[in-house]
Parts: sequence; C-alpha cells; structure tokens
Amino acid sequence: MLGICRGRRKFLAASLSLLCIPAITWIYLFSGSFEGCFHSAVVSGSEMLWIRKKLRLYLPEGRKGPIHRDLCLGLLMKRTSKKMESPCLCLRWSPRRTAPGTQPPASGSVRAWRCACARWRRRTAPSAGSSAWPRAEPQPIAEAITPRPTPWRRALETARTFGLASWQATAPSVGSSRSWRNARRNPLHFHLIADSIAEQILATLFQTWMVPAVRVDFYNADELKSEVSWIPNKHYSGIYGLMKLVLTKTLPANLERVIVLDTDITFATDIAELWAVFHKFKGQQVLGLVENQSDWYLGNLWKNHRPWPALGRGYNTGVILLLLDKLRKMKWEQMWRLTAERELMGMLSTSLADQDIFNAVIKQNPFLVYQLPCFWNVQLSDHTRSEQCYRDVSDLKVIHWNSPKKLRVKNKHVEFFRNLYLTFLEYDGNLLRRELFGCPSEADVNSENLQKQLSELDEDDLCYEFRRERFTVHRTHLYFLHYEYEPAADSTDVTLVAQLSMDRLQMLEAICKHWEGPISLALYLSDAEAQQFLRYAQGSEVLMSRHNVGYHIVYKEGQFYPVNLLRNVAMKHISTPYMFLSDIDFLPMYGLYEYLRKSVIQLDLANTKKAMIVPAFETLRYRLSFPKSKAELLSMLDMGTLFTFRYHVWTKGHAPTNFAKWRTATTPYRVEWEADFEPYVVVRRDCPEYDRRFVGFGWNKVAHIMELDVQEYEFIVLPNAYMIHMPHAPSFDITKFRSNKQYRICLKTLKEEFQQDMSRRYGFAALKYLTAENNS
Repeated sequence: MLGICRGRRKFLAASLSLLCIPAITWIYLFSGSFEGCFHSAVVSGSEMLWIRKKLRLYLPEGRKGPIHRDLCLGLLMKRTSKKMESPCLCLRWSPRRTAPGTQPPASGSVRAWRCACARWRRRTAPSAGSSAWPRAEPQPIAEAITPRPTPWRRALETARTFGLASWQATAPSVGSSRSWRNARRNPLHFHLIADSIAEQILATLFQTWMVPAVRVDFYNADELKSEVSWIPNKHYSGIYGLMKLVLTKTLPANLERVIVLDTDITFATDIAELWAVFHKFKGQQVLGLVENQSDWYLGNLWKNHRPWPALGRGYNTGVILLLLDKLRKMKWEQMWRLTAERELMGMLSTSLADQDIFNAVIKQNPFLVYQLPCFWNVQLSDHTRSEQCYRDVSDLKVIHWNSPKKLRVKNKHVEFFRNLYLTFLEYDGNLLRRELFGCPSEADVNSENLQKQLSELDEDDLCYEFRRERFTVHRTHLYFLHYEYEPAADSTDVTLVAQLSMDRLQMLEAICKHWEGPISLALYLSDAEAQQFLRYAQGSEVLMSRHNVGYHIVYKEGQFYPVNLLRNVAMKHISTPYMFLSDIDFLPMYGLYEYLRKSVIQLDLANTKKAMIVPAFETLRYRLSFPKSKAELLSMLDMGTLFTFRYHVWTKGHAPTNFAKWRTATTPYRVEWEADFEPYVVVRRDCPEYDRRFVGFGWNKVAHIMELDVQEYEFIVLPNAYMIHMPHAPSFDITKFRSNKQYRICLKTLKEEFQQDMSRRYGFAALKYLTAENNS
C-alpha cells in the first residue's frame, strides 16, 4: 500500500502566495507517466489558495528495499493586461537512479517512501543497523502502477510540466509552490511558462530562495496565446483561462497523466488520495471531474439565461484528472476545436472560459468523463449547493474559492476556511532552505560557492556575524504590487530609490505626494509583515492610485538590517536612465522631480560623470508646514524650525555641501570630496553599487560616495533643490551602535578593510582616502 510522508503545516505554497493577490488562472501540474513517473497533477485558477496538510507515500508491506522517487515540480504562469493571471505547477514522482540491470521491485516494502524533498516534517532516522524507516498510516494510492527504475537525471529531464503566468501573478504562483514541507527526500523541478517580466521576477525569487534540490526552467508563454486567442471569452481569467484546453499539445509527449487544479483552491487532504482515483477510470474515461454545484448549466439562474450545453448540471474544471496519453490518441485537439467552433456560432463567446468548452465536449461524448465525488471540489461560488457535500468541515478534501469574491464569499464555514488559508500565508518561507535529512540533490554551483566562502570565515572572529552577512542570500520578490511605467520621450526621467522596514511604512503616502515620478523601493519584511504591508497598501487610496512605484520585498534573514543590499535591489530594478538615491525618512521638496529632469539636461549627465547633490535638512517637529520654496526654507532655518541635516551630531557628513554658499547660490556649483561625506545624489543608473559589507548603522553611504569619488565623479550641488528629514524613533541598529562597543569595533575593522580593498582596486588614486581617514 502506498502512502506519502506527513508534512508540517507550513507550506511551500503559502509562502509563494504572499507575493501577489490579483492573480487568476494558474495551472499547477503534478506531472508523471507510467515510464519512470508515478504522480502527476496540474493546477489552474484565480488566486492560489492551495494549502496541503500532508503528502505521504509508502509502499505496502512485504516489499524488500525502498524505491526512491524524484519529485519534479513545474510551475506555469501567465500574464494578461500586465496582471499575472494563471500559474501552473507540476509535481512528478519518478524512480531514482538504480544500478544497471536492477529489476523493478515487487509490490510492497517495509520502508517508507522518503518523499517530497520540499518542506515536510523531518522524520526520525532509522537506528544504527536498521533498514526500516518509521511509518505513518498507509494510504491506498496508485497500487496498480509499478514504475520502472528510471535514472535520477533522466527522471528530471523527462518530467516536463508547465504553468502560465504574467509578472503580476507571481505572488500566487509563489504561494502555490510552498505547500511542500521539511522532510522531503527528492528534488523538485519547476517548469515555468512565463513572459519576460514574470521570468525575471520568478528567476530572482528562486535563485535567492535557494531551496535545496529545486530546479527551475522557463518557457515563453506568448507562444501559446495564438492557440486559444481566437475564442471570445467573457470570463475574468481572460485568454489564460482557456489554456487548459491545449495541455495535451503544450505538455511533453512523455507525460501520461496530470491533475489540473485551479489556484483558487485549498487542499485539505493528501493529494495522493486524488491521484489514486486514476485507477478507477475504465474504458474510454479520460477526464475526472466533479459535478458543478450551482444551477448555472441548468439555465434557471435568471430570465433568459442561456448557458453552454452541458450534461445535467455540468462539470466544474477547477479540479481535473487528465489521461494525457489517451486524450492524444483520441485527437483531443481536434475534438475540442470542432466543438468550440460549432457552439460559438450560436453562443458567440464563452462565459466560463475552458469550462464551457469542456462541458460541450462531454455533452457530445459522455463516455469521456469519470465523475469524482463532490468533496474533491467543494465549490464556494455565489449560487453553490456545496453544503450538501459534507456534514462537517473535516469531511472536505478540496475547497474551491471559485467566486469572484474569493475570501469574501458567503458560506457558513467560510471563516474556518479563510483563517486556515490566511494562517499559512504568514509562515516563514526561509524554513524551506534547510538542507533536509536524507534529501539528495544535484550539485548547485551557487550553493557550493556560497558554502566555500562561508567556510573560509573564522567563526571565532568577534566580527564573524558582520562578515557572514555579506554572503547571506536574502529571498527576494520583485514587483510585489502592480507596476506600470511609460518611458519619458526625452530620456531624462529620474527614479527615486529608497529602502525601508515595517517601522517606516507610514512614510510611503507622504513621499508619493511629494514625488510624482517613478519610485523603486526595497522593503525588508518577514512573511507576516509582507501580508500586513499588502493590506496596508490595498487600503490606501494614495498607494493604489500610483502604478509607477515598484515594491520589491526582501525577506528577513539574519540579525542585521542589510541596508546596502536593499539599496542595490532597488537600484537594479529601475526603468529610468537616472536615479535619485534617497532614504525613506526624507521628503523631497514639491516639484523636485521636474527640477531634477531639467538639471539632467543642464548638466549633461548623459555624457559626463556627475553626481548632483540635493542638500539635506531636518526638522525635530513631527508636524511641519513643509516649505514650498527655497526662500521659505531659508526663513525656517533662520527661525530654528529647520536645521542642516545632522548638524548637531555628525557635521562632517554634509559639511562639504557648503550650506553657506547654497543660501545665496543661483547656479550649480562643484564641491570636493572630504572624509565621511555622505550626501544624497542623483546619478546615472550605471553608477557603482553600494558595498554590502556595511550593514545596520554606519558608513553605508560614506563608502559609496568614496567609490564615486575614486571613479572621478564630479559632485555638483543643485542651488534650488532640497529635501527634509522627518523625525522618527531611533532604529534598532543605531541603538546597537551606540550601546555595543564590539559593534563599533567591528565597524571600524570593516572600514579599514574597505579602504584596503579600494587601494587594491584603484591603486594610487585611492591612497588619499587612507590619508584623509588618518587626519580626520
């Protein structure tokens, strides 16, 4: 008897789901075939709500030795109107590499399948000399299948499963892939069909997530659009809701069966139980579906309601079992196309996307369908009769949020369902990074290089934690919210770049009011805080009205605030030729965006190495009547309402700006670099990155300005520009700097090492910085 090892209730699906809310029509494919493949499934739908409680697989009693299977996971996502609408995930089980000539095992084994190298519960290892692994209660799944002992690498290469996604759907796609937990034994392989932007987002996410034994491949989603774009569709999933129709053509020929799941579903049981249903198919049955649980296809919901033809109540395609090999032999592609063309002559368009066409085909060919029990697709739509499916919530297998209202749908148990889903969203996705016991994986060059760098560090060094932070890879999700940018025709556009944590969130609305141009923000958040930010942003009219703000989530890892990493993330993902390197607690003057664009032309930044300085001031008042002109600002300086920035505590940081000259200046003027100079500047996007060794408080901007100077940037002060620092409580990092002597010692050590690195890289030109430091 086969079963699947019990997983923790923190899922790979929930953490990827943090990333995007308005996603529609994902397709998750758990792919597999009889030859070297055991388990397959495809998932598609709106907003991924896939929460899995357990995934266990064991062989029956009486077998000798374990069979190790490779878990291959593919994710499909799609894009529509710049909104990521339909991701697709693939899970595949296949035999592990075995010695040549090894015979397939008989039908039983005392050993557990060491399964799903994702995020499942860590199992207890067998005692010394014992071959038996602890077992959970067995599950009857796929007993009729005897997979061949396919080599591990071949299993990965043949497990080609796909998904559809645009960049806006990366959030639910990420959420979906989180449903595997901490005790996996096998590698994961994601296959993603995505546009170029979605690929950028997801490639960055998976590369920085560094989940052991996970591989990701990308495929171009735009090439599939022509297959279904001829079908008029009124459903909110758009063109991507129709792509389930072409899975037989899209998926590799060696895939024999898949489970197709909408991403707006929540799994409340072991998906292996659903996989076992394949063995109940008989004759020409190739589609496993649950009956539709509303009266939609009966045509009595309202007057003159005219649905597509269906068999009785019809079937819901949120959960589909597909026998791909038989569908191909039946010429499924020709079958659904002819049916769609015929029905569209009278219906003109589909109302429920692929579901209408599936039902029309089944109406003509009822022998194709195997009706699944209703608990495999409990539909929470507006007109649902789903409560007839269960007497208690514990009877549920799959919960399908197929109403456009999603979590706001009315149902007597919806509060339970909603809380279950929302709880998983806030679990720490970094837990997936743990190298799991007994989980083999291919050698990863990036991981090996990282481990080598870390091994070279001295753990007895009192500054070890500082040095280690430089090599920490932070999980990063780009474009967390919807982003649109139209390039300026004159190529003078400037992006404001900043970074923040949860305690500075209140500054976002004010900055958006002061700066109308594009903004790139890196937010340092936990998974739970990311959800809080999402709710905050969705409740803000100011933030929701601005689509030219790129929010990039960098997930928390380690004990330091990685300020320069955050700046680099925000800098890398700007869409303009110039950037204003600011901080989140500064408000730019009204009109600064347009003033900087004019200054870019005036100072010929496109062809010269210049850093335009925006003079910085500060106020100690939480409520400030913001100056609308330079004259008003000067008056407030004279009255003591404003001060030059850090004048009382760190004069050297901005003294070279020469505020006395700025008071009367009417044209830009040049200033020279001095030790500890850290102005806020406007530069070309190709300027050097910030040095990552500086974390928390101290020298993070100073080092960057020093590198600009050694690269011969001219520092030009703008005479009619200014920014004002708003008061806030001291950060945790500055508190540590002030109270911890070792913190200050390590910072000094890092400064000296940075200067030595500068000397090695730039030679004689960098010697002045050592001299300046000694004289300061």
